[in-house]
Amino acid sequence: MFGFRYIKVPPSTYILVYRGGKVAKEGAGLSFFYYAPTTSLVAIPVASTDVPFIFQEISADFQEVTIQGQVTYRIADPKRLAGLLNYTLDRRGINYASTDPEKLSQRIINIINVLTHKELQQLPMREALRASDLLVRSVTEGLRASPENEALGLEILGLSILAIRPVPETARALEAEARERLLREADEAISSRRNAAVEQERSIKENELNTEIAVEMKKRQIREAQLDAERMVQERQHQLREAEAAFATIQEEKRQELVRLATLNAKAESDAKAYGVAALVKAVSDTDPRVLQALATSGMKPQQLIALAFQGLAEKAEKIGTLNISPELLRELLESKK
Repeated sequence: MFGFRYIKVPPSTYILVYRGGKVAKEGAGLSFFYYAPTTSLVAIPVASTDVPFIFQEISADFQEVTIQGQVTYRIADPKRLAGLLNYTLDRRGINYASTDPEKLSQRIINIINVLTHKELQQLPMREALRASDLLVRSVTEGLRASPENEALGLEILGLSILAIRPVPETARALEAEARERLLREADEAISSRRNAAVEQERSIKENELNTEIAVEMKKRQIREAQLDAERMVQERQHQLREAEAAFATIQEEKRQELVRLATLNAKAESDAKAYGVAALVKAVSDTDPRVLQALATSGMKPQQLIALAFQGLAEKAEKIGTLNISPELLRELLESKK
């Protein structure tokens, strides 16, 4: 009404109110009435802004790559930016009166493009495809040190490279090369695995042979030890047999000595008996036989005397006509026999 208007801006917007070419009011998140015919409003967003970008560059080996990423920035000095770009609102206080606010993001993207181009000119394509971290560090440092951004009062909050891709034909060629390399590595891995299996099998065979050799050597040592033990036993047995033979020889010698002595003793005893018998015979040679017979019968039992009597009768049987033996004598003889 009558040119007076009301405006209310959020806290993320810094507003400057110009009257008569001078700043009458400024701040973030203000709300006030103003007279539109004589007042100019400059609204600068101070919140962080995310700007995606995508562009193509040439690597050091003249290969085309596509870079896709995002930059985050904020306006740190609104008054400095307001002096360089037109952020003035239209008469209704709703839209901007120029397209400068839309060009700010493009200016930052252009700086990123220049910095990226500088880095990629030093890298071949294969390295460029893996250089996202390197690009992020170098481009971020370049943005923060850029005189243009400093003049505009901008603060770079972050930069990220989402993708670095070659053209489709190159990508297919790289995929084919990588596929062939993977297949070759797979073949080499299979060959290495087979070689390892063969080597392992050879090692196992060698270990088995070494084990068999060790077992045979151990058996030979055991056999040699057994033979040594048997030889020692045989030597011991031989020594025992020699000792037994020596002992038996000594015993035989002792037996021979005993036999010789026994023979001498028996001969001496026989000579003594013969001498006694000869002396007895010589003593009784002149004695009457009947006396000798009487002497021989002395001390005999009755049965022996009767037997001797019968012997005498038998010697003179031709002179005896009849011999009568009483039953009493025969009974006594039989009873004595019992």
